[in-house]
Amino acid sequence: MEEFHKVRRLPPYVFEQVNRLKASARAAGADIIDLGMGNPDLPTPKSIVDKLVDVVRDPRTHRYSSSRGIPGLRKAQANYYARRFGVKLNPDTQVVATLGSKEGFANMAQAITAPGDVILCPNPTYPIHAFGFIMSGGVIRAVPVEPNDAFMQALDRGVRHSIPKPLALILNYPSNPTAHVASLDFYKEVVAYARKHDIILLSDLAYSEIYFDGNPPPSILEVPGAMDIAVEFTSMSKTFSMPGWRMGFAVGNERLIAALARVKSYLDYGAFTPIQVAATAALNGDGSEIEEVRQIYKARRDVMVDSFGRAGWDIPPPPATMFAWAPIPEPFKALGSLEFSKLLVEKAHVAVAPGIGFGEHGDDYVRLALVENEHRIRQAARNIKKFLSSAAPVDNGNVVSLTARR
Repeated sequence: MEEFHKVRRLPPYVFEQVNRLKASARAAGADIIDLGMGNPDLPTPKSIVDKLVDVVRDPRTHRYSSSRGIPGLRKAQANYYARRFGVKLNPDTQVVATLGSKEGFANMAQAITAPGDVILCPNPTYPIHAFGFIMSGGVIRAVPVEPNDAFMQALDRGVRHSIPKPLALILNYPSNPTAHVASLDFYKEVVAYARKHDIILLSDLAYSEIYFDGNPPPSILEVPGAMDIAVEFTSMSKTFSMPGWRMGFAVGNERLIAALARVKSYLDYGAFTPIQVAATAALNGDGSEIEEVRQIYKARRDVMVDSFGRAGWDIPPPPATMFAWAPIPEPFKALGSLEFSKLLVEKAHVAVAPGIGFGEHGDDYVRLALVENEHRIRQAARNIKKFLSSAAPVDNGNVVSLTARR
């Protein structure tokens, strides 16, 4: 039977090929070190769990909640933006709670996209940035991910040569998967250009608190005038180690927030109320949990960069996020990221995310997630060292000749 229209517009899910290989290897008894999926392994802080347990005992909290988020939660998010970025938000009109930033992006796409609308999107980038709009009937035009002059030049070309004129530009800094970080000066340039050309800005700031250089990433809403055209998405998944709780936010321009809230009102009743109350307590806390999480990821990053480098694979140290964006070692580059990722599972028992899954311009890279402890990361490096020293790749399509292990 013919696939449905929206399903047909989606490409094959390349991560699934690695996932199947990983599952097969584990079923055969292999110890796979999984650096592929960005699924935080750190436990949610006890104080947040305790608040959830306390609230869930009240049966009144078991009823439907509000898709916009309970008032206390929206106020807590507004206060966070005031403390962290110096940005003033009206919690009633400029803040909406989402079921994670991914859901927020997808429903914003549903809210603002008409068939054929052009969306400017980084490549490579987190898949929902593009496919949320593709599923909504939009057309994607790629721009580079690195926040520099080349980005602005590509943005200008995209605006001048797109028919119709682009509706929106997606930004994601710190970037998933590349870990690039944008400066406030870059945001000022983007905001000025977008205001001039009447382009909506959608900023994914999910990794605002996972940074390692002592220089906190800014919010685009810090730029004067950004509130007229921009919405920013944040998540509690990584900041507070709450991935399965599905708690995030969209904040910014009132008209765009109202459109998102209206779509959500037809689709969900919001997160479970005890989760929202626990999230409120987390946002109103002293931030000590955030600093602890940041230091753990920094230590893991340093171990990965050092141990992989000694294994023969140089990993550029990411300045932020829980990911490293690693160039495929030169002898294997001709394979492409998917085949190289499959090879790592088979021969080194290490799972990574193929860069092609984030866009065609990511095919020379793989993404490594800092979701294993330092001991496991060192073990992954030992496995990779053994693989690199025993493998003899041949530039002949996808054929790889492997000698006996030493």
